[in-house]
Amino acid sequence: MNKQQVDIAIIGAGTAGMTAYFAARKHTDRIALIESDRYGTMCARVGCMPSKLLIAAAEAAHGLKTAPMFGVSPGEVRVDGRAVMARVRQERDRFVASVVETVESFPQTQRLMGPARFLDRNRLAIGDDLELEARRIVIATGSRPHIPSFLQAAGDRLMVNDDLFELEDLPESVAVFGPGVIGLELGQALSRLGVRVRMFGRSGAVGPIRDPQISQYALETFNREFALDPAAEVSSVRRTEKGVEVCFRNGDRGEVTETFDYLLAATGRRPNVDGLALDKAGIALDDHGLPLFDRFTLQCGDSPIFIAGDANNDLPLLHEAADEGRIAGDNAGRYPDVRSGLRRTPLAVAFTDPQIATVGLTIDQVDEQCRGCFAVGQVSFENQGRSRVMGRNRGLLRVYGEQGTGLFLGAEMFGPAAEHIGHLLAWAAQKRMTVSDMLDMPFYHPVVEEGLRSALKDLNHKLHIGPEVVKNCMDCGPGA
Repeated sequence: MNKQQVDIAIIGAGTAGMTAYFAARKHTDRIALIESDRYGTMCARVGCMPSKLLIAAAEAAHGLKTAPMFGVSPGEVRVDGRAVMARVRQERDRFVASVVETVESFPQTQRLMGPARFLDRNRLAIGDDLELEARRIVIATGSRPHIPSFLQAAGDRLMVNDDLFELEDLPESVAVFGPGVIGLELGQALSRLGVRVRMFGRSGAVGPIRDPQISQYALETFNREFALDPAAEVSSVRRTEKGVEVCFRNGDRGEVTETFDYLLAATGRRPNVDGLALDKAGIALDDHGLPLFDRFTLQCGDSPIFIAGDANNDLPLLHEAADEGRIAGDNAGRYPDVRSGLRRTPLAVAFTDPQIATVGLTIDQVDEQCRGCFAVGQVSFENQGRSRVMGRNRGLLRVYGEQGTGLFLGAEMFGPAAEHIGHLLAWAAQKRMTVSDMLDMPFYHPVVEEGLRSALKDLNHKLHIGPEVVKNCMDCGPGA
C-alpha cells in the first residue's frame, strides 16, 4: 500500500462530513475528506429535496381539485406522471450539482475516493492501495434504507425512496410500508397525484407524533385520503405476474389480498458503519455495533475519534447533521482540548398536509421529567379564523408547560403552517421562555399564529406559578 499522513481524516462527504471539513480546516490544512462512492448529500440526491419536489407537484394537483370550495372551477385536472417525474429529476440534479461543485472546489490533495476501514485507532485503509495515518478521525458515513427481510419477497418491484425518484412515470398503485416521516410524505404525495396508495405500519405510530390525541387525529385525517393502518397485520408479501401481492387483515372484512405495482419500503434507515471495521478502532460499541459517544462533543470515549450525522443514529435530520459536523470537526481540530458544542432544542417537521411539527420535549419526556407537575394547553384549527379562510382548517396543537416555574417545555402539532409555528416554539424553548413571556410577544390578525396564542392561553390558565407550587413539586426535574 501507498502511505499518507494527515492531521484529520473525515470519512464521508455528506452534510456532516462537509461541515466537519470546514470546521477542521480552521485548525489545519492537513486534512483528508474521504468519500466511498459519489459526491452529493443524501438530502440533495434522495432525501429532502426530491421528496419536496414531488410534494410540490402533489400540492398543485390538490389545490386544483379543492378549488371549487372557493367558487373556482379549474376544469378537468389531469396529472402527467412523466412530466412530474421529469421535473423532480431535473431540479434534483440541480441541487446535487451544486453540492458536487462545492466539494470539487476543495483542494484535490484533500479529497480521497474509496471505501475506508480502520486498521487501528489512527490508521485507515482506503480501498486496496492506500494506507492513511490520521492523528484524529471523524466518522460521518451517513445512513442507508433498512428493509425488513419479509419485504424482499417483492423482488424487482421493491423500492426505497432512492428508487422512487428514478421512475420515468408515476405508477398506478403503491403499497407503502412504514408510516414514518418518509412514508407519510411520499405516500400522501403519490395519492394526491392519482396513485392508489395503501400504507402499512407495525408499531401503531403515525409519523414522529408521540402525543396520543394528536396521533389519533392525524390517523383519522390521513385515512380520508388513503388507507393507513399503523398497526397492520400483514400475513404475506409475494411477487406475482401482476405486481406485488399483499395479504393482510382488514377489520371486519377479515383476510384481504390486494395487488400493487410497487412496494415502497419506508421502514427506517441504518447507519453506514458496518463496513468500517470498528472493532479495530479501539472504541467501545453498543449492542448494535454503533460507537458509544458523547452527544455534546461527538467524541467516542476518550479517543481521537468523533462521529457525526446519521452515522451515530442520534437525531437523523439535516440541521442536526450540520451541527454535529461542526462540533466534531472543531473538536478533531483542537483535540485533546475537546469542548461541548451547542445542541439546539429538538425540532422536526414532516411536510405532509396538514404538516407535523414536534418541538422540545415529547409529552412522555415531560411526564418523566416533571413527574406529573405539568399542564397541557391545546387548540383545534377547525374553527381557527385564518385556517378557515384558506380552507385548511384541520389540525390540533398541544403545548406543554411546567407547573411552578411556568416554563414552556415542548409541543406537538398537526396542522396548517406547522413548519413556521414549530420554529417559533423551538426558539421560545431554547431561550427558556415562560408561557407568560410567550404571550407577551406580538400576534398579528388574521394569521394562523393566533391559534398558537389560543393554545398558550389555555396552557397559561392551567398553570399554577410561584414558590409554593415549586415547593410542592420538589420531585420535579429541571425545566427543558
